[in-house]
Amino acid sequence: MWLSVSAIVVLVAAAVIAGNRLFGTPHYRGPVSDHFNGSEFVNRRPIREHSFGDLVRHIMAEAEAKWDDRTDNDSYPPPPERAERGELYVTFVGHSTVLIQMDGLNILTDPMWSERASPVSFIGPGRVRPAGVALGDLPPVDYVLLSHNHYDHMDLPTLRQLAEKHAMPIITGLGNTAFLDKKGVAGARDFDWGDSLRLTEEVTLFVLPARHFSGRGLTDHHRSLWVSFLLKGPAGAVYFAGDSGYDTHFARIGRRFGPIRLAILPIGCYLPDWFMGDVHLSPREALMVSAELRAPTALAVHFGTFELGTDGQYQAAGELQAGLEAAEGNSPGFWVLDFGEGRRVPPADGASR
Repeated sequence: MWLSVSAIVVLVAAAVIAGNRLFGTPHYRGPVSDHFNGSEFVNRRPIREHSFGDLVRHIMAEAEAKWDDRTDNDSYPPPPERAERGELYVTFVGHSTVLIQMDGLNILTDPMWSERASPVSFIGPGRVRPAGVALGDLPPVDYVLLSHNHYDHMDLPTLRQLAEKHAMPIITGLGNTAFLDKKGVAGARDFDWGDSLRLTEEVTLFVLPARHFSGRGLTDHHRSLWVSFLLKGPAGAVYFAGDSGYDTHFARIGRRFGPIRLAILPIGCYLPDWFMGDVHLSPREALMVSAELRAPTALAVHFGTFELGTDGQYQAAGELQAGLEAAEGNSPGFWVLDFGEGRRVPPADGASR
């Protein structure tokens, strides 16, 4: 028997409420600032807000270039146990997961090893490429940097496994610790834009702005803060942008902290522009940002792992390479590492050698 329109509305509303209770972020309470209005977090330069219809339109759109069903990884030597004082070694695990090794510390960004970027294991964007380093093959992890709460960045199963094995602190934006505590992930600490934390006597972590948004359900957008991070120590400065659209904060960070020895910048999930342009960097913008950050070496992330936009699996990396070739002799060192590939990062001018 067909359900009435009113019954369907009630069922949809009940599903939204139940889903938000299961997956949504608790409300953050704190003082009003230029990026928190007392109820939700906001960007200093507003982003376009999209309707549920826009989301459906985006989900139904086909990629402009194709994705493989599955791509196998090549084998690479495992990352070293530690990097000595003044040294910087970086390993691209996949998506936005990077192992940063500097000044005796091992720091993992947005760890994501699950097969789906989804609240459930049976539906949602699936991995096209496995992580380039097995979770069990990581060296000791001292800190996790968590940029925001989207499923492809805040992966609860991975965080639980890491916390159980490494018992490391998780550094994240305001409002995320309450959610992680609720989900059984211990060790998280909330920080605001402009905060800093001494990780060791010589290494300091700065929590910095990004231009993005947050949310894990249909009705909990902007309840927790999205951030970027900068590490500064004898090895120099390392910047992790998290997820961010283009804005003036990159140039400010470059003026304050540059030269930055390594900038870790997202390049994928930038199409369609009408849906993604405010909150994700395009490859062209990533090149601009690396210059504004005064970073002689940049590392591309957030590409080729999950089909989240309409750009194809290899499109972002291809457009980045085209931009580098067009720049000719003026091009920065912008690495597109293979999954599991690691490199020693050359010093920037002014960094310890």
